[in-house]
Amino acid sequence: MSTTSPPNTLRRNLKARHLSMIAIGGSIGTGLFVASGATIAQAGPGGAMAGYLLIGLMVYFLMTSLGELAAYMPVSGSFATYGARFVDPGFGFALGWNYWYNWAVTIAVELVAAQLIMAFWFPDVPGIYWSAGFLAVMFALNYISVRGFGEAEFWCSLIKVVTVIVFIVTGLLMVAGIMHGGEQAGWHNFTTGDAPFVGGLPAMIGVMMVAGFSFQGTELIGVAAGEAENPHRAIPRAIRQVFWRILLFYVIAIFLIGMLIPYTDPHLLKNDIADIGVSPFTLVFQNAGLAFAAALMNAVILTAIISAGNSGMYASTRMLYTLAAQGLAPKVFAKLADNGVPRNALYATTAVGMLCFLTALGEDKTVYLWLLNMSGMTGFIAWLGIAISHYRFRQGFLAQGHSLEELPYQSPFFPYGPLFAFALCLLVMLGQNYQAFMAGNIDWIGVIATYIGIPMFFAIWFGYRWKYKTRFVKNHEMSFADANEAPVHSEKR
Repeated sequence: MSTTSPPNTLRRNLKARHLSMIAIGGSIGTGLFVASGATIAQAGPGGAMAGYLLIGLMVYFLMTSLGELAAYMPVSGSFATYGARFVDPGFGFALGWNYWYNWAVTIAVELVAAQLIMAFWFPDVPGIYWSAGFLAVMFALNYISVRGFGEAEFWCSLIKVVTVIVFIVTGLLMVAGIMHGGEQAGWHNFTTGDAPFVGGLPAMIGVMMVAGFSFQGTELIGVAAGEAENPHRAIPRAIRQVFWRILLFYVIAIFLIGMLIPYTDPHLLKNDIADIGVSPFTLVFQNAGLAFAAALMNAVILTAIISAGNSGMYASTRMLYTLAAQGLAPKVFAKLADNGVPRNALYATTAVGMLCFLTALGEDKTVYLWLLNMSGMTGFIAWLGIAISHYRFRQGFLAQGHSLEELPYQSPFFPYGPLFAFALCLLVMLGQNYQAFMAGNIDWIGVIATYIGIPMFFAIWFGYRWKYKTRFVKNHEMSFADANEAPVHSEKR
């Protein structure tokens, strides 16, 4: 099959192996390598496993919804297009800008995290130099071609996957007594104190929040669909692997951590990306007699950070391009270079990524947490948008006389899958900072920092509805053709 594309369109140069690894890489990051230890300390090994499994099931349902949409209508910046076509033009407009902002700020977040990681090896070098260097690398990978991004993601994801597999094999050998695992290893870690469940339901909700952040990025396959070589085959294939990846990389890994390290271990109480020694992966490798574990995990976590930043630059650039192509952003961002890369959108996204340089004005960790709070809620909003768009898509598709056999990929759990994902995602969103309401005096600063993304989204949505007098798209008005052009407005007549 030819991979050539019309001259003024994005290039379909992402192969099936790129898409599979993009989907895999999106679900492996610091949430697994670092934060998983803190979740076990807070909720016990059983509580952590249950929390990750529930969120993993939610993400699986979301990805099957996205798979049905993206395989049928493979467009870059898919969330904005699906929201505009199947819900409301204003909803799609708000989803698009929300997602662009989410990943553009995430670039800055990851670059600040890279500063903290590099301080492990070079404590005397100002962190801003590392941010500038990594930003230049990410920019170059996205500037050259979409295949440059795809290859970088493929190899970064491969490193993360191999690390998790080596960890699982090492952990199994330690549990079996074949490798030295210390006296702490064994089933008794699941029965120590209040284990396997510690802290009850509030602790499990906390785990679900961490797990939700950890899994953010799996939806990147929907953004990459517009540049996939053969999306009708490659996307369903990648989606089908999601559940088994979640089961292998998270649930089994957390089970082994619970077997090998008691939840009372004081190291697990920390969730500090700058202290590689607290990574449960590092602790297990050290117990196995691998003296270089800290340096190894430092390199792997740095790879995960660069991968996340690289993906963020790609996703936000393509979303801004799509918004501009549909008339929802300045037209200058819809211009493509000869190699099919929307470089003007890339320049704008890179400028937002330069927020990482604010670390020169203050403490690195303070800026890191500030940027993280800015982008935290927006990923969950995008997931809600996927569930709502898919539910409305299937209703309109069948109402207009289409058959499910026309779909290259069918979500196997409709309508329960998107409904379950919507309800659980909403619960996690609203419960992100429930502790702020538990004290005698409400922590309003904490509440605003956590939830500001929700009113911002509604302000953008209803502002658009008010300006263009749009309304919800009815089933018989939905368009399922001309996938590369989404409606700009659907004004009330």
